[in-house]
Amino acid sequence: MVFMHGLIEECLRSVPEVAHAIARDEDLVARRVARAIARGRIVVPANPRREHRLCAVGEGCRVKVNVNIGTSGARCDPAAELEKARAALAEGADALMDLSTAGDLPAIRASILALDVPVGTVPVYEAVRRAGNAADVDADLLFRVIREHCRDGVDFLTLHCGVNRETYAALVDDPRVMGVVSRGGAFHTVMMAERGEENPLFAEFDYLCEILREHGVVASLGDGMRPGSLADAERLAKATEYLTLARLAKRALAAGVERMIEGPGHLPLDQVGCNVRMLKELCDDAPLYLLGPLVTDLAAGYDHVVGAIGGAVACQHGADFLCMVSPAEHLALPDRDDIVEGTRVARLAAHVGTLSRRPGSGAAHREDAMAHARRRLDWDEQYRLALFPEHARRIHDRDGALETCSMCGDLCALRLAGDLLPPREPDDDA
Repeated sequence: MVFMHGLIEECLRSVPEVAHAIARDEDLVARRVARAIARGRIVVPANPRREHRLCAVGEGCRVKVNVNIGTSGARCDPAAELEKARAALAEGADALMDLSTAGDLPAIRASILALDVPVGTVPVYEAVRRAGNAADVDADLLFRVIREHCRDGVDFLTLHCGVNRETYAALVDDPRVMGVVSRGGAFHTVMMAERGEENPLFAEFDYLCEILREHGVVASLGDGMRPGSLADAERLAKATEYLTLARLAKRALAAGVERMIEGPGHLPLDQVGCNVRMLKELCDDAPLYLLGPLVTDLAAGYDHVVGAIGGAVACQHGADFLCMVSPAEHLALPDRDDIVEGTRVARLAAHVGTLSRRPGSGAAHREDAMAHARRRLDWDEQYRLALFPEHARRIHDRDGALETCSMCGDLCALRLAGDLLPPREPDDDA
């Protein structure tokens, strides 16, 4: 499906086919979908230069999962990154981001863009590689790279527009243990500090919006000041960036640009809800895209689980789009197995999040159907309904083709008491 430029304007005038397609996929009303797009509460990352499956993010939609892949200076194997991308899609990822920083970056990007999925990038990474270091990146180079990514067919761009002189001053006035942990945020901080200039993405935000609107690309307003540890969760720079992103989100929408907001990094579990609600309120319920949040700093090797805990709570309070955290987070570039495991756990968090925000949805009916399949000891139906069917089948079958599971065996509670109590009938639309 190819979209015309100006989806927001199109939805202001009518109910276009894309709104009908989303409504069918999400079990929503097309007119309400169009209204949500026009109000900036649903985004559809879909550059008109390439066709791929739909992925709507935001109000009323299922929680979606993005998976980051990409080369690094320490490990540059484009074929391996493409394999990881395909593995993520096989595990149910809804979108991919190419975060490559080494190798032939345009060629790597082209290989990822050939896949049937929305793709995002972070243009400042390539700008820094071309310049040689962050201090030598100027506005002309940065905007040239942004235009190239748009012309290549990238669907959404992470743009650290909120890292400006004001947030830099907040970093200095209220120091953090970890400083700046966002790679893009660090690049822009260095650019401002070394060049003595404002971040061009902030200073020339209206021009940036012109480019994005012309090419039909979604702005993902990056969280360059996200805290990188629980110790930094309440420092000033994060809140300063929140306020800046809120103002920029309004300007982008007024310019006819689809946008979503990124945030909020490492947070104690009890602070996840208030941070998500704050961002949603400040940004008029713009779609919220999260890595994590990570709710403990002590789980090296299991940060994918930590991110899923934080992500599920965040979705309960309004987050719309979860970025996969892999077991290699903070430790190494993920390999294929890390991507598979991280994607599965992120999908689990997204499913739990969808249940909390859409209690009467097909996801809830699937839960009910699983309960009845378990009552009947219907293993094939349980596998069909499971999020990860082959994995479940392998675990059950490792002790042989048993009627029950091997945990209880002949003392299975369902067999012992199953005939004593009549089961509730399945929901009609389960």
